[in-house]
Amino acid sequence: MSKIESSLDELFAKLVQIKNTGKARLCGLWQQSQPQISKLKSLDLVTVKAFVLKFKWRILLVLIVLYAGSKAYDYFFPAGDKANAPVTITSIVVEKKDVPLIIEATGTIVSASIVDIRPMVTNTVAKIEVKDGQEVKAGDLLFTLDDRNDKANYEKLKALADDAQKQYLRAKELVAKNFISKAGLETSLANAKSAQAAARAAEVQLSFDYIRSPIDGRAGIVNVFPGSLVQASNIVSTSTNSTATSSVGSMVTITQLNPINVQFVIPEKDIPVMLENQLDGEAMSVNVTVGESGKKTYEGKVIVIDNQVDPSIAAVRVKAQIPNTDKTLLPGQFARVSLIASTLKDALAIPSQAVVINPRGKLVYVIDKDGKAVSKPIKVVYEYQGLTVVTGIEAGDRVVVEGKQNLRPGSKIRESKNQTPPPTSPTPASAPVTPSPTEKK
Repeated sequence: MSKIESSLDELFAKLVQIKNTGKARLCGLWQQSQPQISKLKSLDLVTVKAFVLKFKWRILLVLIVLYAGSKAYDYFFPAGDKANAPVTITSIVVEKKDVPLIIEATGTIVSASIVDIRPMVTNTVAKIEVKDGQEVKAGDLLFTLDDRNDKANYEKLKALADDAQKQYLRAKELVAKNFISKAGLETSLANAKSAQAAARAAEVQLSFDYIRSPIDGRAGIVNVFPGSLVQASNIVSTSTNSTATSSVGSMVTITQLNPINVQFVIPEKDIPVMLENQLDGEAMSVNVTVGESGKKTYEGKVIVIDNQVDPSIAAVRVKAQIPNTDKTLLPGQFARVSLIASTLKDALAIPSQAVVINPRGKLVYVIDKDGKAVSKPIKVVYEYQGLTVVTGIEAGDRVVVEGKQNLRPGSKIRESKNQTPPPTSPTPASAPVTPSPTEKK
């Protein structure tokens, strides 16, 4: 106990020492301030006026800074932050509407049909009937080869076939008169058929000298000239990818340009939505833009979804067909595709900026009948370019879009007259978030 009492005595002594030291310093400060206080008492109107005139520009600058600071404070901390003051907001009335489910992807323009023209026989090019870049129809003559030998062989076999046919007809007359046996007639018939078959084979061989286009399309660069020797069964180096089939050794390449296809890939997570829509028998629509500017949009339909998923990229290939009447699209061009996979019926769509995110989840502020803000938790079903489809609110609710950062549950509101709410229709620009099949239902 003696130790504790001694410690308390020392503490008390230190406190008294601190008190005395503070009192002494305060007295010293008071004595030092007496001359300044006496100077203030001696100021008169003339002295103050002279001071103001001497430093008038500095005083004016200080007043302007104070005024600007006051206005800035009012701007960043408006009256709505004060208790019971109405908050200026912009709101929209929620309505039910059909919202398209859009999946965005990048792809490549591909030809619906592309053919490399090569000869069937070894021969010399006699005449070129097509020009570089010419539009051709199916059956149009492209090249004429040296047909002299094949034409002569055909005429020879055709004459033999005609003679064999005449011999057969004469044999039929002789059999009717019992001048020859039926076995002779059958031999004559076999000879006639054999000669006709040989003549048709020669005709086919002759047709190889006239190379025609098998499809409608546009010719590429002609790789041969009159007098060039072309060979059948030549070794051709072919490279096939998702855009085209390019080869070395073809006389010319014919590419179909109208209609033309676009090939792209869709992530594995979006496959159920696509297949569900495909089972309904409706062809999915696509909007395609080509190039960096994307000034023109081409509308088309999906024609096929691949029957397997590529495990290396976890995606499935999809091909759609689009019109190309002006022939401005060429195979190999980069394309941006917006696929309308399905449609959400009677969905509640609001602007994305109306959604508030807090630690407990997502919510929106709804104006009740008393003109006060009420927070309602929501669940986002689908979001795309400024448009969000949600559940948790009702059709006809008035949802706050702008000014929500100043709201608290129960806050009074005042509708802004100078601001217009943002549109509730999406504009394609970036990849959307596609809902799961259960959410879609």
